[in-house]
Amino acid sequence: MQAFKNPVGLVNMAEKRDLVSIADLTAAENRLIIQRAREMKSDSSPRPLAGKSVALLFEKPSLRTRVSFDVAIHELGGHPIYLGPEEVGLGTRETAYDVAKVLSGYVDCIIARVYSHDQLQELAAYASVPVINALSDREHPCQIMADMVTIQEHKGGLEGLKLSFIGDGNNVARSLCLGLPALGASFTIATPRKYERYDLDEESLNLSRQRVKQEEFDSVDVVAVEDPVEAVHQADVVYTDTWISMGEESEAETRRRHFLGYTVNPALMAKANPGALFMHDMPVHYGEEVEEGMLDHPQSVAYDQAHNRLHAQKAILEFLLAGN
Repeated sequence: MQAFKNPVGLVNMAEKRDLVSIADLTAAENRLIIQRAREMKSDSSPRPLAGKSVALLFEKPSLRTRVSFDVAIHELGGHPIYLGPEEVGLGTRETAYDVAKVLSGYVDCIIARVYSHDQLQELAAYASVPVINALSDREHPCQIMADMVTIQEHKGGLEGLKLSFIGDGNNVARSLCLGLPALGASFTIATPRKYERYDLDEESLNLSRQRVKQEEFDSVDVVAVEDPVEAVHQADVVYTDTWISMGEESEAETRRRHFLGYTVNPALMAKANPGALFMHDMPVHYGEEVEEGMLDHPQSVAYDQAHNRLHAQKAILEFLLAGN
């Protein structure tokens, strides 16, 4: 197994690249990273980050994201440096501009888990080293990369599949919508559309459709509906996420009322294609978006998703840093 080379048609990987949105990667680059993640899963010998340091700038708490990135950096030969909210105070104690400029002189990459996508974009704009979105209020590209690795492992590929997302049109839904259709998988989202606040925005839906056209897929659909049963019809993957993201706790009771009927359970899974995968990026709120026990359902691959964060992120780090 060899480390990344620059395939024909891809950008010069020696240039500074950021992963702020899953749409920052072309379909060809996504395929390359998925393939590389699966290779790295079976062979941990490459150490392309030897001699490199990576800042983990985290405003939000984390289990999977922090541990998987910390381990990934270590296994690739690099040195992770964790910076919590009390150390930096992004946008309060220090501006994103100053943080980007200072960290660029210390480290080779900045991985940021933030509340504000605008702050993340500012970091990327002013940092001279790659910036990776480890979650913002708009997108979660590293999660979706692991999801695509997981689906390919279990289904043999992505092209021709249908993924149905049940719940809030949040950062995870947006990254799934922007990522999967460009690789040939149809995407349907079911939200309580009478409350427009939960809809996935038209800008993201339209950008996804544009990416489909660029890849010249004729039979890939990007659809928003209200009925979960309609959404999962002929689905190969049923995906859900929390109804109440971090920062929305004051809306918890209202959201629980509005999302009644959007719980994923065995009865809903039975409406999808036989052998459909159940996916959840975690953490889980049992009795809300999922019924108790759904992560151990025979069709669930949620724990595989969590474990593949490590391998997908190793491939992302190698892709962004190997030539720099």
